Amino acid sequence: MNNKGMKTVLSLSVLISIALSPAVSANVTDKDILNDQATTGDVVSYGMGLKGQRYSPLSKINGDTVKEIRPVWAFSLGGEKQRGQESQPLIKDGVMYVTGSYSRVYAIDANTGDELWQYDARLPDGIMPCCDVINRGVALYGELVIFGTLDAKLVALNKDTGKVVWKKKVEDYKAGYSITAAPIIVKGKIITGVAGGEFGVVGKVRAYDAVNGQLVWERPTVEGHMGYIWKDGKKTENGISGGKPGQTWPGDLWKSGGAAPWLGGTYDPDVDLLFFGTGNPAPWNSHLRPGDNLFSSSRLAIDPDTGKIVWHFQSTPHDGWDFDGVNELISFDYKENGKTIKAAGSADRNGFFYVLNRENGDYIRGFPFADKITWASGLDKNGRPIFVDSNRPGDPSESKEGTQGTSVVSAPAFLGAKNWMPMAYSKDTELFYVPSNEWEMDIWNEPTAYKKGAAYLGAGFTIKPINEEYIGVLKAIDPKTGKEVWRYQNYAPLWGGVLATAGNLVFMGNPEGYLLAFDAKTGAIKYKFNTGSGIVGSPVTWEMDGEQYISVLSGWGGAVPLWGGDVAQRVKHFNQGGSVWTFKLPK
Repeated sequence: MNNKGMKTVLSLSVLISIALSPAVSANVTDKDILNDQATTGDVVSYGMGLKGQRYSPLSKINGDTVKEIRPVWAFSLGGEKQRGQESQPLIKDGVMYVTGSYSRVYAIDANTGDELWQYDARLPDGIMPCCDVINRGVALYGELVIFGTLDAKLVALNKDTGKVVWKKKVEDYKAGYSITAAPIIVKGKIITGVAGGEFGVVGKVRAYDAVNGQLVWERPTVEGHMGYIWKDGKKTENGISGGKPGQTWPGDLWKSGGAAPWLGGTYDPDVDLLFFGTGNPAPWNSHLRPGDNLFSSSRLAIDPDTGKIVWHFQSTPHDGWDFDGVNELISFDYKENGKTIKAAGSADRNGFFYVLNRENGDYIRGFPFADKITWASGLDKNGRPIFVDSNRPGDPSESKEGTQGTSVVSAPAFLGAKNWMPMAYSKDTELFYVPSNEWEMDIWNEPTAYKKGAAYLGAGFTIKPINEEYIGVLKAIDPKTGKEVWRYQNYAPLWGGVLATAGNLVFMGNPEGYLLAFDAKTGAIKYKFNTGSGIVGSPVTWEMDGEQYISVLSGWGGAVPLWGGDVAQRVKHFNQGGSVWTFKLPK
């Protein structure tokens, strides 16, 4: 062969190599992230858009065609590190980024399912995650893939190589802190919360410069703690959360008050506010901390530039059932009397669905979405619960032995009418699709005292099913009326996220292992496929080379098998796993 022929072969070889490789990935910008919901060729934010609606305008896979979708590849996370896989994939320029249990990150060729690189965090032996060794996903910015770890660090990796670019300690894991949520990027800052409310930590939301990892601001979510802002490397006091300590907490209990914003946040550019939910007050024994215990079990609106709390709404004041208030607050607009209402919806663990004015936090309406609620008889005109006093677990100091208070049967159970698993909102149907569970619990209080790094509960509990036939219920809910439009009942508890599309479809996985697609208007099942392990991740959809894809992580785990009591018996035979499944229509 002459040189000319050799050059032709080499050129052809290079072209084939390029064609078969993922496209060169452009850096992710703030504009890309803000436009994520509208751009169908990628998924570059947790929630498929910073508002967290988990809605896609794609419609090639629809009610008529979904029955034809096929799995095109399945990627195994590998190793013996299984447990719960609660991640949501991100996709950019033909590369998928997912996290796995035990703080692992993978880059996958989205065309073939081939691994491009893997990063494993070196976790210490003493990590203290409350509810499984899960991770819910990464953030993308510039040339970085950023995620939080179970030992409470933020790690930034190069998107092409998986090599560490920077690493920052957020909090001390030995005190009970961890990070399990996917961080979000707003205005070039990476925003993260922390987990650890069961250990008496102090909840905080923090912002870092996404490029270099430098701290920008810190906002504690327990009343009485000082916030800080950093300018030119200098730390400056930025106001006490709530103004001063001890207003809604007795004594010094605010110093170990919990209220961890462990699920991460959403952001609405229309009002330029971050929305973070906060977890349970510590300890669970509410008799030790009379008062509303701000800002526990609340939704907070935070200024993304300064970390200041702009408004708050507390869904369970003086929480005595571990109801948290951490569930996502999703922005949506609706028309009323010819006027556009800038609203936000949230389905709380306590069994009530709340619609708030996202500009100022005013309560618009609330209604039960759980079938059985025993701890409150309803909500007052301001959205404050009307407590059923007899359903609060008893004070152990009033018992003869002083060791255990009166036990009560309370619904929902502490794992909530809805826990972490994200709901979706469809602009087409104007409905929320809420993954929920119908269960109750025996709960009682016990004496306890704070000790750094030790469990700080002061309560005992056992979760029980309410119905023999089902626990999980996917509910389509009209936020304007509170009406339940349709439901799907599932034998095992639901623990994974939901996706809505313009194809009049709602996707969800169940612990039995099925990826399910429902008619968004009627709830009719249009598709089901068993992935081999329970699904507790959140499905996504995107477009590549003119074709629509659906991806979801499969891998049973999470809090249910660890905390579920009698309910855990219902799911004890489910197999663990760790795979990404990807589907599309055949050509």
